[in-house]
Amino acid sequence: MASLSRALRVAAARPRQSPTRGLGPCNLSSASGPTAEKSVPYQRTLKEGQGTSVVAQGPSRPLPSTANVVVIGGGSLGCQTLYHLAKLGMSGAVLLERERLTSGTTWHTAGLLWQLRPSDVEVELLAHTRRVVSRELEEETGLHTGWIQNGGLFIASNRQRLDEYKRLMSLGKAYGVESHVLSPAETKTLYPLMNVDDLYGTLYVPHDGTMDPAGTCSTLARAASARGAQVIENCPVTGIRVWTDDFGVRRVAGVETQHGSIQTPCVVNCAGVWASAVGRMAGVKVPLVAMHHAYVVTERIEGIQNMPNVRDHDASVYLRLQGDALSVGGYEANPIFWEEVSDKFAFGLFDLDWEVFTQHIEGAINRIPVLEKTGIKSTVCGPESFTPDHKPLMGEAPEVRGFFLGCGFNSAGMMLGGGCGQELAHWIIHGRPEKDMHGYDIRRFHHSLTDHPRWIRERSHESYAKNYSVVFPHDEPLAGRNMRRDPLHEELLGQGCVFQERHGWERPGWFHPQGPAPVLEYDYYGAYGSRAHEDYAYRRLLADEYTFDFPPHHDTIKKECLACRGAAAVFDMSYFGKFYLVGLDARKAADWLFSADVSRPPGSTVYTCMLNRRGGTESDLTVSRLAPSHQASPLAPAFEGDGYYLAVGGAVAQHNWSHITTVLQDQKFRCRLIDNSEDLGMVSIQGPASRAILQEVLDADLSNEAFPFSTHKLLRAAGHLVRAIRLSFVGELGWELHIPKASCVPVYRAVMAAGAKHGLVNAGYRAIDSLSTEKGYRHWHADLRPDDSPLEAGLAFTCKLKSPVPFLGREALEQQRAAGLRRRLVCFTVEDKVPMFGLEAIWRNGQVVGHVRRADFGFAIDKTIAYGYIHDPSGGPVSRDFVKSGDYALERMGVTYGAQAHLKSPFDPDNKRVKGTY
Repeated sequence: MASLSRALRVAAARPRQSPTRGLGPCNLSSASGPTAEKSVPYQRTLKEGQGTSVVAQGPSRPLPSTANVVVIGGGSLGCQTLYHLAKLGMSGAVLLERERLTSGTTWHTAGLLWQLRPSDVEVELLAHTRRVVSRELEEETGLHTGWIQNGGLFIASNRQRLDEYKRLMSLGKAYGVESHVLSPAETKTLYPLMNVDDLYGTLYVPHDGTMDPAGTCSTLARAASARGAQVIENCPVTGIRVWTDDFGVRRVAGVETQHGSIQTPCVVNCAGVWASAVGRMAGVKVPLVAMHHAYVVTERIEGIQNMPNVRDHDASVYLRLQGDALSVGGYEANPIFWEEVSDKFAFGLFDLDWEVFTQHIEGAINRIPVLEKTGIKSTVCGPESFTPDHKPLMGEAPEVRGFFLGCGFNSAGMMLGGGCGQELAHWIIHGRPEKDMHGYDIRRFHHSLTDHPRWIRERSHESYAKNYSVVFPHDEPLAGRNMRRDPLHEELLGQGCVFQERHGWERPGWFHPQGPAPVLEYDYYGAYGSRAHEDYAYRRLLADEYTFDFPPHHDTIKKECLACRGAAAVFDMSYFGKFYLVGLDARKAADWLFSADVSRPPGSTVYTCMLNRRGGTESDLTVSRLAPSHQASPLAPAFEGDGYYLAVGGAVAQHNWSHITTVLQDQKFRCRLIDNSEDLGMVSIQGPASRAILQEVLDADLSNEAFPFSTHKLLRAAGHLVRAIRLSFVGELGWELHIPKASCVPVYRAVMAAGAKHGLVNAGYRAIDSLSTEKGYRHWHADLRPDDSPLEAGLAFTCKLKSPVPFLGREALEQQRAAGLRRRLVCFTVEDKVPMFGLEAIWRNGQVVGHVRRADFGFAIDKTIAYGYIHDPSGGPVSRDFVKSGDYALERMGVTYGAQAHLKSPFDPDNKRVKGTY
């Protein structure tokens, strides 16, 4: 049997591959390497013996003629979703598996479960998976799932990595996850076979563990069946029937199989690598790619028994305890794409490409030196699906109502399966998940991205290659860039703009004083024979962000912020979503959709929220009332009835569009939602000097009396028609100019020319983040999410609860108000000059009461500012007195810093500046 060291020598002796050409990486051929059995290491799988195909034998049980839900795919997600549907009381739930349960990608998964990740939502999802597989299923069925609690150990070979682990430890305290940062010596005591000479430290999580795919999925199926669900194996799906209702909405009607059809209004695509093919049956785009993912299983290792699983992120390798052996795998920069996904591939494995796998052997031997002379018992190389943003694809597809997705789990389907299966079941039954799943929602992607194979391929490659990279707060992708550029892109690039990417849009991040830093075509990090870019200014500036301290350009962002506070700054916000809601039922729709009263006279603008049925916040946005017009213009469509102009954050514009569309369809409102995001630009001029600057550009009186706050007008700017809205997102006097695409550059230049003598500067979203945090304005997706109510977030003023007008989520808010708030968003300031980014634990009187959702440095008050929801550990309401009476500290990377709690913004709490009073 070959040893790891021999495999390393064989791979090193091979000639390197020649560069590939064209769209991206080609399929790499698998050459023969050191001999080893090609088999998964589990004692038990659900694979049938050799012989006649089980599919040819027919389905494992007769198909029902109808079902309330049909889940397609019997892997981890399919089984977890079916189980949770049944547990939540859904009758008529059916799972269809083309072969046997787990036969796709689940059967060969490593089955690792790590409880800590740099996302509060994922920590909650992982906690639920752990409860299900370690306790609940066994209590319910009497069957053991194969769960083994052997602990987990994260390896840090540099200070930044150890800082990341300390951040995870602090977050874990908010969720009761036990973890310990260990020194190299303590690590050696815990894991004697480990080389610790190059370590900075480790993070030990004693209650991490390992799942068995066959044991877990078969037990889930047994438990779901006991609650009335049906599991039907050996039944390939061949088509999805779709019908179009009277309003032109496409809806699921049924499922076709080789053995008959099932009438159903709801399909859940849990087909993993094959999810794209299932999506095509219904005309649904599923943006994922299939790649080879491999690990090897060693021979017996003396002394390895009972050791924790290991992730050596810096070596991009994991070591999974396998009885008295180890499974060794990882994530490489040159993964092999599975170009032609076969629908006949079941319980299958690929030949391992040793040249690709070599880098993992080097890392494994360095960490566990005994591996150098340890034999390889078997190799496992199977397909896994990866997505453009390294997040799963879940929720209802925008193309077809009733078509749900639960796929694209980036090798984390086992450990996220329980939490995501529960949320998906809630989504199907109640119309939305319980937790904030917007980051997983398939509707997050604009159609221009899901229609673009190169974008999907590039971004999915980068998400695979960076799977083990440190998650820094301000990192940006290098793949799939320059997809959506606004009219001012080239103008700002020439002025040193360093761009960020948000759902395909390039938006200004900050302005580098030393010249342009363009984003170049993706170079695959030098993989596949590509030549890595040399002297890449953008990548170099991005590398400066790879820190948990203040970055080198901290002072540059400070100058942008203080210029806005002291004079004026211009912000290019063209990537904002810009929608029109118009038609005969537009007022009814607006009353129902928006929590605030937006049915004010034309010319008014209102800041409002949109809620879900549970009172959670689906969006915050501005809504401007329009006067009816029979003449269309670049700034308004022609319409009868009522009309509203909606401006929403660009990063969540697609989420907003989908939410509004779904509500309009459900309520059957007769109105149109029109997307003008690509046709309009938007610049915002904010600061004490903004009125003086714009008075030279706009053909109107901008005094408080003539142009009050929260109103809008159609005006001429340097001769060009624009919609001017007096609003502020940073707490200053200011206006937004919404400009037809062709007029953006001349209007911007006119503003800059007029502002030259007033100290006007360009500023980006890094400055917006700091300024808005300092002022206490909410950011949806950070301190305001679908599981946060406006009452909890301090936005009760956006809710028309004093009026009798019904709106979506009103009943939930009234119940919450009557019962008392069980948590509340609180602002904290820290005197110490330390950076915070979110996920820090919040301590009150010696107890952890929450964690920070969002934090930044406030340059005007010269303090770190943080926002987080706190709860009362005793379970009581969180009153204003409860907030004010506590003694607070924020824990950053294991160190606590005294903090002061605020119920109002510490900056301009009386809102004088937005009114022009300085």
